[in-house]
Amino acid sequence: MADKWWKKSVIYQIYPKSFQDTNGDGIGDLRGIINRLDYLEELGIDAIWLSPVYRSPQEDNGYDISDYQDIEPMFGSMEDMEALIAAAAEHHIKIIMDLVLNHTSDEHRWFQEAKKSKDNPYHDYYVWADGEEGVLPNDMKAAFGGSAWEWVPELGQYYFHQFAIKQPDLNWNNEKVRREIYDMILWWMEKGVGGFRLDVIDQIAKEPEQKITANGPRLHEFIRELSRETFQKGDLVTVGEAWGADIARAKQYSNPDGSEFSMVFQFEHICLDQQPGREKWDLEPLPFVKLKQVLSRWQTGLHGCGWNSLFWNNHDLPRIVSRWGNDGEYRVQSAKMLATVLHGMQGTPYIYQGEELGMTNIKYAIGDYRDIETLNCYHDRLAAGFSEAEVMRSIYAKSRDNARTPMQWNDGSEAGFTTGQPWIAVNPNYKEINAAAEREDPDSVFSYYKKLIGLRKTLPVIACGTYELLLEDDAHFFAYCRKTDTQELYVICNFFGDTVTLDIGAVVPAGSGLLLCNYPEIADEALFRPYEARMYLY
Repeated sequence: MADKWWKKSVIYQIYPKSFQDTNGDGIGDLRGIINRLDYLEELGIDAIWLSPVYRSPQEDNGYDISDYQDIEPMFGSMEDMEALIAAAAEHHIKIIMDLVLNHTSDEHRWFQEAKKSKDNPYHDYYVWADGEEGVLPNDMKAAFGGSAWEWVPELGQYYFHQFAIKQPDLNWNNEKVRREIYDMILWWMEKGVGGFRLDVIDQIAKEPEQKITANGPRLHEFIRELSRETFQKGDLVTVGEAWGADIARAKQYSNPDGSEFSMVFQFEHICLDQQPGREKWDLEPLPFVKLKQVLSRWQTGLHGCGWNSLFWNNHDLPRIVSRWGNDGEYRVQSAKMLATVLHGMQGTPYIYQGEELGMTNIKYAIGDYRDIETLNCYHDRLAAGFSEAEVMRSIYAKSRDNARTPMQWNDGSEAGFTTGQPWIAVNPNYKEINAAAEREDPDSVFSYYKKLIGLRKTLPVIACGTYELLLEDDAHFFAYCRKTDTQELYVICNFFGDTVTLDIGAVVPAGSGLLLCNYPEIADEALFRPYEARMYLY
C-alpha cells in the first residue's frame, strides 16, 4: 500500500446539482462538470468525488437511489456519465462514485416488489417488523426526525428507515442483497471509475430490534467481503463515511493490507462546536486546544497502520471559513490559514467545491432553504420552544444548504452557474468571490490552494513524515512538525484574529527556509498577524 496513488493525491468533491448548469434549467449537470475539467486540472486535483447522480426521486438530494445503474435525467444520461469518465481521464482525473448501500429509495424496484407480499423474493431485501398499526416495534428515531418505523397496511408490517421515510434500509444479512450490490459495483468498475465513497457505511450491519445502528456485530465481516468481491479487483481509492469511527475502528477500516477501505471519514473534529451529547444545532464555541488534540491524535494514531482523510468541508457541513475562520475582513487570510493546517498533515485531503475560493455560508429567509434536515429542524425546534432567532442562528451556522449554494464562477448573472433560475439562490457575494477573479490573482485563495497541492506532490515529508504537535496548550497557535530522515516541515498558524508574537527560533531550527506564507511578505518574523500561516522546510 506504500506506493498507492491516492497517498499523494488530492480529491475534489463535486455536488453536481450546484456545480455547473449547461441547459438552463437551474440544476447542475454532468456536461457542466466536463466543461470545467480545465479548471480542476489547473487546480491540481487528482480525483473527483461525485455526489450521487443515480436515478432518484431526490427526496434527500440523490441519497435516495431508485436505480443504481441509471443516471438521474436532471443530471444527464449514461452516455454523459461515460463521457465524463473518459474526459476526466484525459485531464488525469479519476471519478469517484458516491455509493449509498445502507438504504434505497422506496421507489427502487426492489422495494416496490418487497411491498407486494411477505412471500415476494425481494421482501427480505429490507428490514421489517411485524406489529399492529400505531404500536411501534420500539422507540428508535430517524436521523431526519420522527420514528424510524413506517407502517405498511397491506402487509401488516413496519419497515425500518434510519433516514427519511422514503429511504428504507437494506437487509445486509440477506446474501442475495449483497450479491446484487457487488454485481452493481463491478459494473461501475468496468466503466472505468477510479473509486467509491461509501455513504454511512458503518450502519449496514444494523440490528434495530436490539437498537443497534452503527457498528453492528457483522460490520467488518460485511466490509471485508465487499472489498474482496469488488474493490480488490482494481486499483481503486475507497473511503467509508463512518460517524461512529474511533482510531481503533479506523485502523480496521484503513488497514494497509487493503482488506477493507483505503481510508474513512471520521467526524470527531467536526463535532467539537456543539454541546456534548446534544444535536448539531446546539451551538458551542470551538474548544481550540481540544481541536489540536483531536486532529493530532488521529495523525499519530494512524501513522504507519492506517490512513487519514483530511477535510474541513463537505456537502453536509457549513463552510469552514465562516465556521472557524473569519468570512469578513480576514476571509482570504483565514481561508488560507485553515487550508495550511489541513494540507500539511498526513492523509488524503478533500476539497469541497468552492472551498478553494473561500466561499462562505449563506443567510436565507427560511422559505429559501431546500434541505429537508434544515426545514425539519426549523419546525421541530420552534415546536420545542426555541425562539425563531435561536433557531435561525443555528440554521445560519450549521445548515447543509450553506454548502449547497451554486458554485461562483464569475461576476455575471447567477455567478455563471446557470442561464436560468437556480434551484437554490446564489450567494450574493459572488461579485467579490468567484473563480474567474481568483484564477487571475496570484494572491487569491485559489492560487494558494494550487501551491499547497503542488507541495504535497513534491515533498515526501508531507505524504509519509511523522507528526508531532508543537505548542500544544497555546491558545493562539496551531503548530506541528513533520519529519523524515531527510526533511523536516514546520507548520505554524495563528488560528485567530489577534496579532501575537512567537519566538520562532525556539520552534523552528536555525537554517530553515520559509516555504509558504499567506501574507505577501514578513517584516518581523516574530510577529504573527491575524490568521497568519507559515510553512518552513529544514
